[in-house]
Amino acid sequence: LSTLRRYTMSAARTLLAELRDDRGNGASRRLRHQGKVPAIIYGAGREPRALMFDHNKVLRELENASFYSSILTIKVGDKSRAAIVKDIQRHPSKKQILHIDLQRIVEDEKIRMQIPIHYLGEEEAIGVKIGGGSVSRLMTEIEVSCFPKDLPEFLEVDISELELDQMLYVSSISLPKGVEVSEILLEQDQAIVSIQEIKEIIEEEIIDEDGDTEGESSDDQASTDSSDQESSDDSSDTSESDKSEG
Repeated sequence: LSTLRRYTMSAARTLLAELRDDRGNGASRRLRHQGKVPAIIYGAGREPRALMFDHNKVLRELENASFYSSILTIKVGDKSRAAIVKDIQRHPSKKQILHIDLQRIVEDEKIRMQIPIHYLGEEEAIGVKIGGGSVSRLMTEIEVSCFPKDLPEFLEVDISELELDQMLYVSSISLPKGVEVSEILLEQDQAIVSIQEIKEIIEEEIIDEDGDTEGESSDDQASTDSSDQESSDDSSDTSESDKSEG
């Protein structure tokens, strides 16, 4: 099975930040009401620093999926620092960013990042076009380790030659130079994509044909029992009458 895999190097993005002194939930709520996003930056052997960003600008950046796997340039005044996103907290029901965690990076230290996998050739895949199957993306991102300069923005996997009931695995991914996946991922060697037969599930309506019959029988039996009881009562009344006349 021949597959083509490409990668695109991560492009630097710049975010303007401001330092903040207030800490705690109350201070964070006030910042959000002012249209700001509280954040913290840590790592590289330095003390954590509390920051804040313009909320609307952050939302616009997040519309691009590559933001999560990019090297960010955090600019505060005339100073800049390279960092990566480690965590983003969102409001459960509103389109609102609650908090951002950033990690400082240095050129000579490796970083670990979740990198998106983009699948190419899905509609042209042999298993789809000829086999009539459906593509199942079992893994949409993978954790890699590399120096910042080697960080790919995403990986592309061409599955146009993948046939029906075939799979690709973690071990079959050709990573760019300087990029590695963990030994645990290689040992587990999970499937990342497959093409499976489309199975139709036909739900049959189960009709209890005996239901009405049983109901009618019960009603008939009840009617018969009632008639028998009435006959018994009539017989009893007749017998009492006979005795009186006697």
